[in-house]
Amino acid sequence: MTAPAPSTTWITPLDADLDPLATPDGIRVAVKDCIDVAGVVTTAGSAAVAQAALPAVADAACLAGFRQAGARLVGKANLHELCFGATGVNPHYGTPVNPLDDRRIPGGSSSGSAVAVANGEADLGIGTDTAGSLRNPAAYCGLVSLKPTFGLVPVEGTRPLAPTLDTIGLLARDVATLAAGATLLDERLVDGALEPSTAVGRLRLPGTDPTIDAAIDSALIESGIDMIEIELPGWDAAGAAAVTVLFGEALIVNDDLWRHHHHLLGDDLVERFTYAQSISPAELGEARALRLLWRQELADVLGQVGVIALPTALSYPSRIGEHAVAPNAACPPVNLAGIPAMSVPVPSGGLLPAGLQLLAADHHEPRLLATAAVIEAANASVP
Repeated sequence: MTAPAPSTTWITPLDADLDPLATPDGIRVAVKDCIDVAGVVTTAGSAAVAQAALPAVADAACLAGFRQAGARLVGKANLHELCFGATGVNPHYGTPVNPLDDRRIPGGSSSGSAVAVANGEADLGIGTDTAGSLRNPAAYCGLVSLKPTFGLVPVEGTRPLAPTLDTIGLLARDVATLAAGATLLDERLVDGALEPSTAVGRLRLPGTDPTIDAAIDSALIESGIDMIEIELPGWDAAGAAAVTVLFGEALIVNDDLWRHHHHLLGDDLVERFTYAQSISPAELGEARALRLLWRQELADVLGQVGVIALPTALSYPSRIGEHAVAPNAACPPVNLAGIPAMSVPVPSGGLLPAGLQLLAADHHEPRLLATAAVIEAANASVP
């Protein structure tokens, strides 16, 4: 069978049959190329890593359920270099093309996994989320995503970025497929009563595009879900702490690359690591320590409302070449807390879809999935 043509979506195709019209047995999975697949080199989307990498001796632990179920790992998907960026732009392997608008960024860092799913080349994308790396491309490519509770899914066999924040999760075109994939990722993600929330705490973030805020409100109203206006005074401080942890730990994890192979890194990575050098050990420690206080603030609010609704991204995807380097401010505080989160696409007045982000307490993924399914069904026919 003829191998697929080179694609910016894939770094290493693993299954020659990527025809979206084919119906072979086994769910098709795109694996972000920071996750080991036995016998295949893991590049992390980086020329510096690829030049010295050897084929993985075993699958990453998170793939066990997919292997047991007979899933087809159709390819190692492209990504933002070293998982360290929200745009999905990659100077070494090319930038996966956003299927909704090829002029715009696909979102990162799990860009290839998202584009493979959005294009129908895979049923599921498996990737990592450290500061929004699944939710960003979900919002920008019109997909659903799940970032599980921190520490629930094992990270062994996955290249780290910031271990305090790193989480493994999924992307899919619809909630039902995402739930099926969650069962294979870890059965605990769907274990429990699938009771949707009939009311959510509505968090409004400064700087959000008014069209996105309106789309979220309309989707919740259409779903029959009541909105309770809430505030989280610690949000900004948690976001700043999360970014400090992200940059500080990313430099520690990639110290050898930065010291000896920085000339092989993309310009945006050089900019990030240069900034990371200014973070002192004391500042990193203080940022990590904020996690406990922030988790308590969120727990207090979630104890009252059950689910929080907010934008997945404050704006629509920017045009390639005009994208910002800073992380998407709607996501990092969630990773600092470690609580589960989903992104669901909702209609946005005929423009690109908006991403609606749902948050819940630790291990309440079933509630998120059920609530997302209600929103998806209620808005399916809305233009």
